[in-house]
Amino acid sequence: MAAVRPDELAVPVVAAPMAGGASTPELVAAVNGAGGLGFLAAGYRSAAAMAEQIARVRELTDRPFGVNLFVPAAPGDPQAVAAYRAHLLPEAARHGVRLPETVAPDRDDWDAKIAALAAGPEPVPVVSYTFGLPAPEEVRALRAAGTYQVGTVTTPEEARAAEAAGMDALCVQGPEAGGHRATHRVADRPGDVPLLELLAAVREVTRLPLIAAGGLADGAGIAAALRAGAGAVQLGTALLRADESGASAPHRAALGELPETVVTRAFTGRPARGLRNAFIERYGRYAPAAYPEVHHLTRPLRAAATARADTSAMHLWAGTGHRAARSGPAAEIVTELWEQARR
Repeated sequence: MAAVRPDELAVPVVAAPMAGGASTPELVAAVNGAGGLGFLAAGYRSAAAMAEQIARVRELTDRPFGVNLFVPAAPGDPQAVAAYRAHLLPEAARHGVRLPETVAPDRDDWDAKIAALAAGPEPVPVVSYTFGLPAPEEVRALRAAGTYQVGTVTTPEEARAAEAAGMDALCVQGPEAGGHRATHRVADRPGDVPLLELLAAVREVTRLPLIAAGGLADGAGIAAALRAGAGAVQLGTALLRADESGASAPHRAALGELPETVVTRAFTGRPARGLRNAFIERYGRYAPAAYPEVHHLTRPLRAAATARADTSAMHLWAGTGHRAARSGPAAEIVTELWEQARR
């Protein structure tokens, strides 16, 4: 089997697992074909749907690939969620949708996913974790299955915890990253230490292989991250406009139209970087630290906005390098960026 360690890839580029549809099996296979490591996003999917995507990836590529899991969080404050719902009712009326009055507990089918990944006849080569770390027995089960495990961290303290938990490598996520910040606790305020400085700080506390993530959109940025101690880089926003991406047409267009990104809890209750729009401006200040409750609460609004291609109310996840994202085959994008980095 080809190498799965980030520092042993033929092309040290990892496709970020972008939950919600952007990361498709076709995108995984395309990045693999360029010599990198493609990733599926199992977040927001059932264990059965995850298994279907894994099977599809195996039809498209014989190279190693990864699957990312969202680690479940403790329930949020129902009163805070109810108060946010009251703020959103005028928005719901404008879109003609009903907001859920209550949100049931949701562990994102975690137990079934772990069981499936640990028991499958053919192990998934790489599994990464976002929003925290698995329990020791879960780490042992996937290790016994032959899976290489990656913890996503945003601070040196989280890096220490991930190494102690038995991770084989770390994805170091800087504040420039698009989408959810990967803090291990929902209520944590995400740090603002730039990626290159964060890599150096994490390298001081661990010798595990590092994957650099956050705002990387050109060869110079990739080369700088590798010099700073990363064995590979992770690209998300840079691949959103790729032919194989599952991102919506309005999202793709907005990457080149809206000028600024901001970190907000407005859409999901977890801090996430997206293109600044009217929804964030109106409601970001009221959003509680409650995930996935806020995610479920705003789902009807987000679905209605997407159906209308209304980028003023959509969640448009994007990193700080979003203006550099280009269209075309993902393999060509990865190859071009790697060639730039090597110059």
